Formats: sequence, structure tokens, C-alpha cells
Amino acid sequence: MTSPPTHSTDSTDSTARLAKCFHALADNVERVVKGKRDTVELALICLFAEGHLLIEDVPGTGKTTLARCLAASIEADFARVQFTPDLLPSDITGVTVYRQNTGTFEFLPGPVFANIVLGDEINRASPKTQSALLEVMEERRVTADGTAHPVPRPFMVLATQNPVDMGGTYPLPEAQLDRFLMRITVGYPDHASEVAILTGTPTAPTPESLTPVTTAHEIAELIASAGEVQVADALYDYLVRVVAATRTLPDVRLGASPRGSVALLRAVRVRAASQSRPYAFPEDVKALAGPVLAHRLILTPEAELSGRTGTDVIDEVLATVRLDSGARV
Repeated sequence: MTSPPTHSTDSTDSTARLAKCFHALADNVERVVKGKRDTVELALICLFAEGHLLIEDVPGTGKTTLARCLAASIEADFARVQFTPDLLPSDITGVTVYRQNTGTFEFLPGPVFANIVLGDEINRASPKTQSALLEVMEERRVTADGTAHPVPRPFMVLATQNPVDMGGTYPLPEAQLDRFLMRITVGYPDHASEVAILTGTPTAPTPESLTPVTTAHEIAELIASAGEVQVADALYDYLVRVVAATRTLPDVRLGASPRGSVALLRAVRVRAASQSRPYAFPEDVKALAGPVLAHRLILTPEAELSGRTGTDVIDEVLATVRLDSGARV
């Protein structure tokens, strides 16, 4: 690998500022979510990449706690939607009502009009209700009666779900899965972390006790500064070849789309900035390809029956696709 590209002092300052805010948020969340630094950092990369996050795991592993801690660490508008089978699309996006005293119709915004929206157990709602999020997650607006209503910026949907083989769940539509920048799992804590959870009860910090360490306005500024991270032409080429390889493997029925390429690039830039680097490395692509791309793949029935997962496919792709040995990055 050759020496890093030259960069301006301004870009160095902006990445250093992002890195400082990034780690302050991670430290704050870790006051409650013990022993999950890697998971917390993935969630924060998603936040600064202005993407949406899907947290999938079995009940009781801290999915909702992680989402609430992240929201509590930012001074911003926060809304929570508990997804249930009887939830209607208008319960999320809002509804237009007729005001008899003025003789006009008025749009009443739903909970989706917040900076951070927690969709708890999103796969317990019907597919019709889940689809109510499609427009706002992609276009950051809600169209009601022909009028577009933009949501505030920054805007992030933090959704949790239980594994789809659990009772009372509906699989998310492929189009909605593709709108999540990442899907991550929390997993069980290690022994020491679980002991720390027990010994701290009942006086341990809770999401409600956390103090915000940044504001929505600062997050919006840092999201813009992450776009200044430099990416070499060879790294663009490598990233695209990684995504394109998911479309050609025999075990994959549907590979990652160009939306996946864009999502991976945004996440790569944020990871570099979070480490105070104004330039991206191939290691950033390798570290994030799984969380960003695996949930976008649809495997063949034969591959699923054999126990293959999207993560297995991404690992195979990363082991096969190589960076051009003569390229500068």
C-alpha cells in the first residue's frame, strides 16, 4: 500500500471533530449497553451515514435498549412506534382531517416526523403497515393527498425485529429490507459483561438517565463532513466489484443492487472519519460489507436449506475479490 493521499487541513479538522463526537456517543451508550462496543460503533456508523438501522435478535438481548440509548444520547426529536398486528399505516405517517370551523383539510403528522424513529418489533405489523415506511425511508418525505411533507433532517429509522421464525412475525418486504443501510445483531453478552449487568442492578444507568452529548444540528453538520473523506479510484473499483460479485454466485438468486453500493460507500467514509482518517482504506470495505450487504441478498432455496446465509456469501466474496495489486489507495 502506498502513502495516503494528500488532504486539506479543513478535511482533517472535520474528520477529527466527527471522530470526537462518534466516540463520545459510543462511550455514553456503553454506560448502559455493556460489552458491545463493536455493535454500538456499527449503529453509530449508520447514524452518521444518514442511513437506517435494523437490529435483529432474539428477545432479551438489548435491541430496544441499544436503540433507546442512542436516541437518548442525542438532543433531537424522538418518537417510538410499537408495531402490532392492528397498527395502521396512518398511525405511522399521519392523517388528514377536516376542520369544520375553517372548512379546510389539515394534515396531522404521525410519529415518523422525528429525527430518530424507533420502530420496535417492526415485523409484528402487517406487510401493508410495514410498507408505509417505504417512501419516507428512501425519499425522506410523506405524501398525503398529493402533497409531500418532508421529515426533519437528520432522519433515521431504528427498527428492531425478532427472527422471522418466531410466532406472530411477518417477514419484511425485500424492498424495505433494501432501505436499511445495515442489519446487525446484538448477541448475548460475554460472561464478564453479564455479571456487570447483574451487579449493577438496580442502580445501574438506564436509557432515561443518559444525558445527551450532542445535538441534531451537530449530527447534521458531521454527516455532511463525512462526505469529504477521500476515496481513491481503485477503491471505488474494488467496492463495485465486491457488490457486483454478489450477483453472480450460484447460491444467490438476487444480489445487491446499486443502492447497496451507495450505502456501502457512505458507511466506508464514516468509518474512516470515525478513526480520524480523511481517506478510506480497503479494510473499511471489508469490515462493513457484511452488515451493509448481507441482508440485501436473496439466496436460492437450495442454499437456504443447506444452512447458507447472506453473511457466508459476503465472506466468500471478500475472500475471492482482490484489490488490484498495482492500484494506489
